[in-house]
Amino acid sequence: MNSGMNIGQAVEALKAGHKVARAGWNGAGMFLAYMPGFTIPAGMVNGRTAKFVPPGQEVECGGYIAMWTAQGVWQPGWLCSQADLLADDWEVVA
Repeated sequence: MNSGMNIGQAVEALKAGHKVARAGWNGAGMFLAYMPGFTIPAGMVNGRTAKFVPPGQEVECGGYIAMWTAQGVWQPGWLCSQADLLADDWEVVA
């Protein structure tokens, strides 16, 4: 476990494929993970997405940071708080 990182180091660890968390999050099992961008080929778009795009169009999905919450829910699109941004207690978790 690598502790004492700032947010920039945590983001680099995410981009390298590691899970990261603030030191106080670990007891709850919370962590962040980077989901790289991908393309959904035309004809493979699921019903949830298809209602928003023209038929036969591929969909480009940008990368994002997701959080595994204490409730065991995968929450895409995590946003950093001021406290998270300024903290020096980020760590890579197993």
